[in-house]
Amino acid sequence: MTSRLHALCFDAHDPVRLARFWAELLRWETPQDSGDSFDGITLLPTDDTGFRLRFLPTQEQKTGQNHMHFDLTSRSLDDQKQVVEKALELGARHIDIGQRPEEGHVVLADPEGNEFCVIEPGNSFLAECGFIGALAGDGSREAGYFWSRALGWPLVWDQDQETAIRSPHGGPKVTWGGPPLMPKTGKERLHFDLAPPGGSDHQAEIDRLVSLGASRIDIGQGDVDWAVMADPDGHEFCVLTPR
Repeated sequence: MTSRLHALCFDAHDPVRLARFWAELLRWETPQDSGDSFDGITLLPTDDTGFRLRFLPTQEQKTGQNHMHFDLTSRSLDDQKQVVEKALELGARHIDIGQRPEEGHVVLADPEGNEFCVIEPGNSFLAECGFIGALAGDGSREAGYFWSRALGWPLVWDQDQETAIRSPHGGPKVTWGGPPLMPKTGKERLHFDLAPPGGSDHQAEIDRLVSLGASRIDIGQGDVDWAVMADPDGHEFCVLTPR
């Protein structure tokens, strides 16, 4: 059995505030104010997203553009406008990452500068997806193949070096845009937590992921009971200890 995608983790200077922003924007349950605990703040999905969001405390500054971002869908131009207005009221801001004026999506950043897009209505690629239409990533075709095998999610797009996968149970697509890839500027601000099946052999799962193209890495995590790894593009992820 393969690991499941347990969480998408955000490094945050203020985990509580950032969690509240995303909870209100996504219409997920707002977390209780539990302070800056080491374990951070967790949001559980109230839709078909299928994985939780975790907000972990950090003192590091954001450097460069994130290699992953959410694409949020809209049902109409008025709905798109309302989503953008709500995001701005919650603390988002407009940003320019080189998008062209004729493109219909709106590019925003959350209160800690994490990029996300509100996609125009009628986008056929995200037509069957929910409010979180995709987790769009900067990455190679090899990374898309790796994650398809790592999670057991089928490829739903594989053309012109661009790839996408989606859980058999639905939810957002995870995409990789192909070359040219952005330069890596330090530790990723967003990363995946994978959870092996309960009772499974942790080392055996790590070995399987290595055989697929991952590598063990040291980012200064110290003596912890999870493994820090990197996918074929060098983007970090964690493999939790089976429970």
